[in-house]
Amino acid sequence: MLIYPTIEVMGGKCVSLDRARIDTPRVWDVDPLEKAQSFAAAGAEWMHLTDLDAVEGIPRNVELVERIIRGVGIPVQLAGGFRSRDTVERWIDKGAARIVVGSLAAQDPAMVAELAKYHPDQIVLSVDVRAGRVMTHGWRRESAFAPEDFIAAFEGVPLAGIVVTDIESDANAQVEAQLGLISGLARLCRTPVIASGVVRTVDDIARLKYIHNIAGALVGRALYLGSVDLREALAVARPEMERIADFI
Repeated sequence: MLIYPTIEVMGGKCVSLDRARIDTPRVWDVDPLEKAQSFAAAGAEWMHLTDLDAVEGIPRNVELVERIIRGVGIPVQLAGGFRSRDTVERWIDKGAARIVVGSLAAQDPAMVAELAKYHPDQIVLSVDVRAGRVMTHGWRRESAFAPEDFIAAFEGVPLAGIVVTDIESDANAQVEAQLGLISGLARLCRTPVIASGVVRTVDDIARLKYIHNIAGALVGRALYLGSVDLREALAVARPEMERIADFI
């Protein structure tokens, strides 16, 4: 299972959101590029970067995002405000290894299917769920899609992955309860699922590792709080060596 250490940027700063409340971010006193480079130094193979200003249609982090993509040394999975084909392809040209789309997929699934066809292993579907419905446009608009139907609409599309977030997850709940939605959706599709918003400790990673079709997890806030050590998380997520019989 892959661990995606995660940075969310707003106004050039690293932030975290509580239950997707974009109006009340928690700001972390770290340099975004230095933090990203520390992920690579710890051994991460990928990182996830969300531009929260782009979600709001404000392009003020463009230079910062470009510097992270160029300077981090590992592939970047980029999310935030992709509402057109041109924007998706522009950031692929700028070096983003993967693009995460949610609102665009709800508005024009045929376009996203075409993008996935022409950019194999570079388009990721975002499924943000609140009260049984997929949310779009900065988690403020409720779509007509149930998550199961939304995912089914992309059956057979060569997506790189599906990021599933249960927005309503209680930060104090047991991870088993939080994983109900994500594990259920993972069983319904063939595309690898990346769990979001459920890792608070390394034990949570150990649980995720054995759930069918969950191929990765985003880890953000826990890294800043220090409740997860990235090197330890990567070691726990790594596939275990199979025992081989001794031959004499």
